[in-house]
Amino acid sequence: MKKQWLKGVSIFLAAAAIFTGCASGSSETSSDTTAASGTEETASTQQEDKDLKFGVCAGPYGDMITQAITPSLEEQGYTVEIVEFTDYVQPDQALASGDIDANLMQHQAYLDQFAADNHLDIVSVINVPTAGAGVFSHSITSLDELQDGDTVAIPIDAVNLARSLRFLRDLGVITLNGEIDETKASVADIAENPKNLEFVTMDAAQISRSLDSVAIGVVPGNYAIAAELDFADALGVEKLDEDIKNVIAVRTEDEDGLGQVLKDIVESEAFHDAIMADDSIFRDFDKPQWWVDKYGEDA
Repeated sequence: MKKQWLKGVSIFLAAAAIFTGCASGSSETSSDTTAASGTEETASTQQEDKDLKFGVCAGPYGDMITQAITPSLEEQGYTVEIVEFTDYVQPDQALASGDIDANLMQHQAYLDQFAADNHLDIVSVINVPTAGAGVFSHSITSLDELQDGDTVAIPIDAVNLARSLRFLRDLGVITLNGEIDETKASVADIAENPKNLEFVTMDAAQISRSLDSVAIGVVPGNYAIAAELDFADALGVEKLDEDIKNVIAVRTEDEDGLGQVLKDIVESEAFHDAIMADDSIFRDFDKPQWWVDKYGEDA
């Protein structure tokens, strides 16, 4: 009887040992699997971080990214996709929501206003050479030819509307109330309008396509280039203030990461050489102040 009892205990202990060994092996396997999965996820995340979507609007800035920024990004292992939007609204919303990683389509004044109005957590990292707006017409060849009651097309968004009015003021077409904040000027702030011009607002992208139905239109540089308007035929070309030069924007959380990468590239000799190449359309764009400080006005 005692021998049978000892035999039973031995069998129980052996079974327990086997079970414990299986459990231990299972735990190690699970741990190994988890570690391997974590490694794969990290590698996947790192790869995703190297896939950049860059938002632009119609015009030359997609080409600026492709020609002057993408080569340096690719040297650092990035893959770049250009995403073109049809207006100034979508690119910032897409950036804030994470649908794209950066954009180059707006000046600092517009970004500041749009981000504040829409509570977007985005920030600029550097400005770039920028084409100023132009006054274009299909019916007249000089602003002196404007007739009483002619129609003038200007952008509908508040920032570029005020900018267009200041531009027309500088060209002597109108005057503005001297007591207003010129960055927020509206048609109601026009003080003198000698030819009783009628101002119509429309999406900036539409103005170049509406020149047959207005006397003149103020067309932002990117849309003028996209429409193949010749600045040599413009009735006036804007000289840009610093806050009207286009900027690269990223989400605020990426400012010290991707933002710094893009800033370093734009400040590099490679970017400078691409912009100033003999066949580059960008060489005559207005240069940012940091560029002038580094290279000189015409370099």
